[in-house]
Amino acid sequence: QLKYSVLLNTYVEQLKNETLLSAVDEWYGVRYRRGGVAKTGVDCSGFVQQFISYRYGIQLPRTSVDQYEFCQKVNWEEVQEGDLVFFKIRPSRISHVGVYLGDNKFAHASVHAGVIISDLDEPYYRQRFYKGGRFNTANR
Repeated sequence: QLKYSVLLNTYVEQLKNETLLSAVDEWYGVRYRRGGVAKTGVDCSGFVQQFISYRYGIQLPRTSVDQYEFCQKVNWEEVQEGDLVFFKIRPSRISHVGVYLGDNKFAHASVHAGVIISDLDEPYYRQRFYKGGRFNTANR
C-alpha cells in the first residue's frame, strides 16, 4: 500500500480501490515488448487485455483500436476507476491505452519503462488523451 500511496501521491488511508491496485502490482515493472501479452514482456494493449481479463474476467479485443470500439465512450470528466483511457500518440488514430486508477493516474505499458503508473496531467498525456472507455461489469 505504501508503494501505491507514493505512486498515486496520496495517503495510504485514502487509497480507494485496493483490489485494482493489487492487480496492477502483479504487472508493475514488466518490460515492454511489442506484441507481448505475458509477464515476460507486454505492450499497452496486451497489458490492458490481460489485466482486464485477470481483474474482471472480461475478454477484450487485442489491439487498442479494437478495445476502443468495444467500449462505451466517456469524456474526460466521466472517467472512473477501472475505465480505459485512450490516446492518439499518432494524430490519426488510437495508438495507446491504459487503465484509469483514479486521481488522474493510470497504469499502462510504456515503450521506455514497461508497465508503470503515469499522471494524465503530464503534458505529454494530456495533449494526447482522446477518450475514456467503459465496459460493463458489476465487479468494479
